[in-house]
Amino acid sequence: MGHQMDVDAEYQLADEHPLVDVCHTPIAVSTPSYVTDHILVNILSAKRGEKMNFECIIYEKDQGIGIIKLNRPKVLNAMNKQLWLDFQTALEDAKRDTQIKVLVVTGEGRAFSTGADLKESKTRSLEEYRDYLEELQEASRKIIRFEKPTIAAINGYALGSGYELALACDIRIAAEEAQIGSPEATVTSSVTGGAFRLVQDLIGPGKAKELLYTGEYIDGKEAERIGLVNKSVPIDNLETEVRKMAQKIAANSTISLKMIKKGLQMARGEISLDALMDFEIEACLTCVSTKERQESLQAFEQRKK
Repeated sequence: MGHQMDVDAEYQLADEHPLVDVCHTPIAVSTPSYVTDHILVNILSAKRGEKMNFECIIYEKDQGIGIIKLNRPKVLNAMNKQLWLDFQTALEDAKRDTQIKVLVVTGEGRAFSTGADLKESKTRSLEEYRDYLEELQEASRKIIRFEKPTIAAINGYALGSGYELALACDIRIAAEEAQIGSPEATVTSSVTGGAFRLVQDLIGPGKAKELLYTGEYIDGKEAERIGLVNKSVPIDNLETEVRKMAQKIAANSTISLKMIKKGLQMARGEISLDALMDFEIEACLTCVSTKERQESLQAFEQRKK
């Protein structure tokens, strides 16, 4: 059965009962202008070649791969306002950087993330909660609609908001030992971040209802079996497997990846089949008209020799 959530204000995160505020999904809870200013300062620093300053994440770039690592290991990467300010800044930089072709999201230590930090949610009024949740949903849309492929490397607990962040990524690779779950019903809360649709798209309505109604956690092996994650591997192999997948993606055409992801997103919406097929024509013509297309064909011919 699902674990009962610990609501201790001092954030004593026991191994069996990691702290999570399951009502929340990744979001910067400051005013929009403050978020914009925070992102702008770091983006301008990056353009000048200066190191971007982060308190709650580690952001790295390596051979076409961007890596955002949630970095609050002492509280199992519980999500506070600063973490999401940092996350959105790194997300914006990864979007702008033409060298980055795929983005990996993971956690430092033994957790992906156990969800939102309760210090920032326990004192809100209902009106403040509504404002927070509306901003939360907007930030979640940005992650779901990020134009480059995204991979969640689930290295441990992925609960509540952490679970929803993993769902928002295109591909999920989990440690076999990971604990994954959405225990909202056990703490009188509900799902956000688009997870109602995302989880059903992955595992079907029947299994989605079972997991949401019971609030149970599953491990990485079971998550792979039911299709919630693409692959599960021993924790010691996780980094290698994720890098291998990311390198395969990064080796491909930037414009093709963008068109394919856009087409997949359109196909999941309410667009008609005719409109989708019209887009497919335009996407294909966009790809084949590039210089990269000719280079790809030449490389293909060389491989045949």
